[in-house]
Amino acid sequence: MRLTADGATPIPRSVWVEDLETDDGHAFELVRPLFLTAGDRIGFEGDGLVVVRPGGARLTAEGSWSTRCGPGVGSRR
Repeated sequence: MRLTADGATPIPRSVWVEDLETDDGHAFELVRPLFLTAGDRIGFEGDGLVVVRPGGARLTAEGSWSTRCGPGVGSRR
């Protein structure tokens, strides 16, 4: 499922995530899986993932960036 992590676009349906891959070959690997509910908005702040629930509550999810294998994959930083 494609998710938009711009902090403004709500997630259309509930989903269980372990990592989030970017279009350029990187992934944010969560320390613990995360259950996102329909209406949540996600975004990256600094080196972390922030989830804003429909009621306004903010969660931060711990994780780290990694590079996925593939031709032409460069460094994120």
